[in-house]
Amino acid sequence: MPTQDKNRICPVESAGGLDNKLRKFGQNPRKLLGKYIQPNMSILDFGCGPGFFSIEIAKMLNGSGKVFAVDLQEGMLNIVKEKIAANQLEDRIHLHQCSENKIGIDAKVDFVLAFYVIHEIPDKESFFREVKQLLNPAGKLLVVEPKFHVNRNAFTNMENLIQEVGFKIIERPKIFFSRACLYSI
Repeated sequence: MPTQDKNRICPVESAGGLDNKLRKFGQNPRKLLGKYIQPNMSILDFGCGPGFFSIEIAKMLNGSGKVFAVDLQEGMLNIVKEKIAANQLEDRIHLHQCSENKIGIDAKVDFVLAFYVIHEIPDKESFFREVKQLLNPAGKLLVVEPKFHVNRNAFTNMENLIQEVGFKIIERPKIFFSRACLYSI
């Protein structure tokens, strides 16, 4: 969904910065998502990049459920594909390349993670409407944005838009260097 404008999206060449051991200290996927992820769930990791969250989420599903790792850039999906090739995660992680204006998966999901990606999406309202259609009735959406890209006013405006689309705020998790909000429909 993000545009291909190099100033707007994180390029594939920077994937190493998104997927390093130091990041796990401040943004450990198990600590951040552990209370939201349960076995047998279907999870959408939108803007999955090199799979930092997708792979850990798949492991947290304990052999059940599935992860839709969705990204605009084929190069990011290729990195994830290489990481999961010929191991048990290959069956649980479904790679999908979205278009600039549509997520484009046919499945219903229980949880959507949008980590450091919403500020890259040109038509946020359409994105949130599509997410609402993809979520199961008890589904949740976790939006996390970087404080260094998204100021408080911009985040508040985004929260208002999400609520206008029909989501309710249920929690404001504390995440290192981030602004975050958990929603339900």
